[in-house]
Amino acid sequence: MKLACADFTWPLLPHPRVFELIRLLEIEGVDLALFGGRSHIRPEVVRADVPMWAGILQERFERYGLELADFYFQPWHIFDRMAPNHPDPREQEESAALFRDMLELARRLKAPGITMLPGLRFGDESWDASIRRSAEALKWRVDAAAKYGIALSVEGHIGSHVDSPEKLATLVELTPGLQLTLDYTHFTAMGYADAEIEPLLRYARHFHCRGAAKGRLQTPFLESTIDYRRVITRMMEIGYKGYFGLEYVWTNWQDCNRCENTCETIIYRDLARAVIAGQEYTPPVSPT
Repeated sequence: MKLACADFTWPLLPHPRVFELIRLLEIEGVDLALFGGRSHIRPEVVRADVPMWAGILQERFERYGLELADFYFQPWHIFDRMAPNHPDPREQEESAALFRDMLELARRLKAPGITMLPGLRFGDESWDASIRRSAEALKWRVDAAAKYGIALSVEGHIGSHVDSPEKLATLVELTPGLQLTLDYTHFTAMGYADAEIEPLLRYARHFHCRGAAKGRLQTPFLESTIDYRRVITRMMEIGYKGYFGLEYVWTNWQDCNRCENTCETIIYRDLARAVIAGQEYTPPVSPT
């Protein structure tokens, strides 16, 4: 199992310096993020010249000797904007056009997979209707990506219409070929226990790791309630072949700006390496 790190862990660094830091941390892969209005590399900018941006990004991967672990895009920082299950046909058209452009960039970069958001519940519609509309919208995207050997996955998250392990499993089962970019932290923050989330591992193509606890989407290692030793062990038992992505973020949303991201990334990197190697791990204690 290889390790990856999100390029959005350090939003204040220039993008090439983020790649350099990930290389210095001796992590193999990068989760490349294209988040509308807020990431280093933004979809609304890239769409103006996809071939040019593919060349720029490919050069960065080659310069720093890193692998593209995952291609993660979000249309905008407001979840309903271009959501795949948006009830407005105009939003659906824009969402479909954006996906096709992002797929073209992912194809040029030879991405193993694309991660996107699953959608959300609009108004007072039933959860079932909302999830089924996402399944319909995601199925053609799964098929379109598969033509280029690219797998498609969604990340269940706080604020989405798949805000429980059961709902997220339902979406996957309704959408042949769809997989998960699994992030325990969203469900942990909503009060779900590890044992309730673990069955989702069988759907996982990619994985996000950081500390979390009930009511807290992101915490330091020592305050986290997620048993990542158990998680990684179980992933190896079921033959998980994807990357183990380290995903600390720095954003005001959900108070995710209160951790020292470099140190926390190193701690989880070393924990993951130890578990994969069958070794014990004791986290370092900061000096007083």
